[in-house]
Amino acid sequence: MNEHLAALQAWVGEEGLDLAYISDPVNINYYTGFFQDPEERITALIVTPDKDPFLFTPQLTIEEVKKAGWPYQVFGYLDHEDPFAVMATHIKAVNPNPTKWAIEKDHVAVFKFEAIMKQFPDATFPVDASRFIEKQRLIKTPAEIKQMEVAGAQADRAFQAGFKAIKAGATEQEVAAEIDYAMMKEGVMHMSFGTIVQAGVDAANPHGEPMGTKLAPNELILFDLGTDNHGYMSDATRTVAFGQVTGKPREIFDICLEANLTAMAAVKPGLKASELDKIARDMITKAGYGEYFNHRLGHGIGMSTHEFPSIMEGNDMILQPGMCFSIEPGIYVPGVAGVRIEDCVHVTETGCEPFTHTSKEFTVING
Repeated sequence: MNEHLAALQAWVGEEGLDLAYISDPVNINYYTGFFQDPEERITALIVTPDKDPFLFTPQLTIEEVKKAGWPYQVFGYLDHEDPFAVMATHIKAVNPNPTKWAIEKDHVAVFKFEAIMKQFPDATFPVDASRFIEKQRLIKTPAEIKQMEVAGAQADRAFQAGFKAIKAGATEQEVAAEIDYAMMKEGVMHMSFGTIVQAGVDAANPHGEPMGTKLAPNELILFDLGTDNHGYMSDATRTVAFGQVTGKPREIFDICLEANLTAMAAVKPGLKASELDKIARDMITKAGYGEYFNHRLGHGIGMSTHEFPSIMEGNDMILQPGMCFSIEPGIYVPGVAGVRIEDCVHVTETGCEPFTHTSKEFTVING
């Protein structure tokens, strides 16, 4: 049994639970090495305190589970069957009347909860598996960090593909497609999220997507991208100049870069997440752009691009070695420009190390 799954089973026993019902596909991957989004179908990992765990999946997925190396039993159901009724027979073979359950309250939809209660009317849910799992996933092992380093190197290559695709008249969507195609050609079949390319004033929308906007010289272009390396994610942002960029857009860039570099240099075990956010935010505020930095400094990353914890005001969690999160100050001035500079890092014994290494300095690309 791998260390992640063993820790979950031990927790089930320590909490006096009869079982844990794990249904988030990312968490299932974390514990089993098998990932598939079941969409409207049902997939679950059942963990009891003193018996081997088992996976429950659609029948059509069973061979994929075996190929993933899952060493324990896997049970399936056909589309015309009631999955929760079938699953209940396998659960009751282990424990005829499990009453104390842990579920991921962040994930279990109401209809699934009601289906569980129909099969197990005496079930209670004294603890939330979501809270345990987010803390378990918080500190990455050396092996996990190595996987994320590979993902970071892939992101660096993706940036180069994007920079190479910059030319007058190309649309944001076309450049994003060039990035995705370049990564697929080298065998990276999944980006960690939809690749973002935003030119000029479009980048002032921090949650924007690539549009049909054509790239034009003398403006900033924002690239936000990442890859999925065997279930471990990268996420990084670079903002570059297409031709000569001066005035307020250049000023915004310089402030944002200083905030990013200063925050990264400040990371160390013992610092509070809120203190790290404040370091970058105070710099941007002092420069007169505080109202335009309208999101947290960072988010956790690992098997999800956005996971626990948030690096933000009000979060006094102490940074520890092995934590992985983004540092991404941004300044978004409507009608003028938007700049974000982001690296994801892992905390070391003395500071932090980034997963991506593409230059963050003001870079001019002439196309």
